[in-house]
Amino acid sequence: GEEGDFCLRSSDCAAGLCCARHFWSKICKPVLREGQVCTRHRRKGSHGLEIFQRCQCAEGLVCRLQREQGPADASRLHTCQRH
Repeated sequence: GEEGDFCLRSSDCAAGLCCARHFWSKICKPVLREGQVCTRHRRKGSHGLEIFQRCQCAEGLVCRLQREQGPADASRLHTCQRH
């Protein structure tokens, strides 16, 4: 499937896309590129409750806390970064 198409699993989607929850269905969404915001799951199993799931980071990238140049508590954003 292409971006926005309904899917059951990521193998249903074209290259560079994954199958992720969107409200109560699942659609093909783009895999995350370097610098894009990603979701870190603190506990296994918690992502079952997410209504808007994000894809994982692309090959060779990891989801890490972004080191901000501002105040320490400025943002707790995680972004896809090179290893």
